[in-house]
Amino acid sequence: MRIVRQLNPEIKFNNPILTLGTYDGVHLGHQEIIRSLVEKAKRENKESVLFTFEPHPRKVLYPESYSVKLIDTVDEKLAKLENLGLDTVILFPFTKEFSRLSAMEFVRDVLVNQIGVSEMHIGHDHHFGKNREGSFQELQELGELYAFEVFQLPAIAVGEITISSTKIRNAILEGNVDYAAELMGSPFVIQGKVVKGQQIGRTIGFPTANIDLENTEKIFPKNGVYAAKAYLDDAVVFGVMNIGTRPTVANNGQITIEIYLFDFNREIYDRQIKVEVMQHIRDEKRFENIEDLKHQIQLDEITARTYFSLYK
Repeated sequence: MRIVRQLNPEIKFNNPILTLGTYDGVHLGHQEIIRSLVEKAKRENKESVLFTFEPHPRKVLYPESYSVKLIDTVDEKLAKLENLGLDTVILFPFTKEFSRLSAMEFVRDVLVNQIGVSEMHIGHDHHFGKNREGSFQELQELGELYAFEVFQLPAIAVGEITISSTKIRNAILEGNVDYAAELMGSPFVIQGKVVKGQQIGRTIGFPTANIDLENTEKIFPKNGVYAAKAYLDDAVVFGVMNIGTRPTVANNGQITIEIYLFDFNREIYDRQIKVEVMQHIRDEKRFENIEDLKHQIQLDEITARTYFSLYK
């Protein structure tokens, strides 16, 4: 998959069939749009293209109140998109100057004159251009003017719920990670580097790997204990992850992310770790003593092992 970060006359496209948007989470609705685009591009020997932005537009437009936490880092998003078979992703640099382009100017100056779009596929509620003024109807009119076709795909739902990145973010924030995974079509992921903590877990028989997140703008679930699946180089290990302030053993209020890996005793400091957060087990709580904490961790392990024994 080709990644284009700057458009210039030397970059050529082959009659591109294009979709655009932030595509945070690359959820089932996004995937349906991309699959239809990729399949048609292959049939007609054209290029499948996603036009997306870096950084997130709200970070540029509302820097003082920017509070959107991303479901995926840029690298995570690109990996998902590559797996869907896209030919090209344009990571367009979003700026205030760019945000002032009207829908017509964006289509004419960028999509037509620089990319040469031949066809567009968009979601059911997509808007674009300055103040999101561009609608499907306007896009159709511009398509007639500049000789490209436009197709709008219907909303994708799970049960009665229409899928959206906002609903996925809310589910993750509530700790409802299994429901978020249902909407995304894959588990929610946390990635980072394993760093040294206070090593209290070792003293009570449950050594944990502390994770330093690689992206501070990424969302993570509410404080609590979760069944988790970790990837370390060639190893896949199940475990229990704790997100929170560790109120029984610490009093600084700092949120940490740590995972106790089952049946695993390798040295992994400074190694990259990828964790799929699979199931909320319980909320974080303070215990009266270390023995009560140890007993609860044992129960958490039983719960997580049972979950993974049934998980397909």
